[in-house]
Amino acid sequence: MSIIVEHEKRRYEILEKALDVFVDEGFGDVTFQKIADRCGVTRTTLYIYFKNKRDIFNFSIKQFLQTVENNITEIRSDKTISHTEKLIEVMSVIMKLLEENRRLLSVIFDYLVHSMKTKEDFDPYYRVRRRTVGLRRILATMLMEGKKAGEFVPSLNVKDANELLFSFLEAASFRLVVLNRKSVDELMDAMRLAVIRFT
Repeated sequence: MSIIVEHEKRRYEILEKALDVFVDEGFGDVTFQKIADRCGVTRTTLYIYFKNKRDIFNFSIKQFLQTVENNITEIRSDKTISHTEKLIEVMSVIMKLLEENRRLLSVIFDYLVHSMKTKEDFDPYYRVRRRTVGLRRILATMLMEGKKAGEFVPSLNVKDANELLFSFLEAASFRLVVLNRKSVDELMDAMRLAVIRFT
């Protein structure tokens, strides 16, 4: 059992250092050798943990989204708060996690730009969208639950409301990476106002 734990611990250590390399070098210029050098291991050793740089990139996104989903599950299971409060709390937690994971966001943006320039990936946005489909479903489910409970107005269009909520997350990502904002507090205030308008 301790071998598995050590293997996972080492994967996370490599992941952290690899993110630094992606940020410093840019997705297109990163090689497996540069990641191995930063980690102080050989490429052969690095292959024990990851297949290639895209595997590291995908694992980073997967880990981030798993953290988001764990936080959301905890909030959604809280029976002491209203659907409106749950939705605001979930959105706030996600925005804070985006702030805390600014490095990963910058790598994702760099990957999208690199893929568009080189046409290396047929549809780079599809890869990113595919990773966020679960989050979109969770938000839509929360909206439907709030509507069913009578907290949200009967005329609320769940699809449009879900798109609005997700656009706040995209705007937060853009502000943090492209505009280099330190926080998205103003955007969080706007999101709270939007959710309250659903009631």
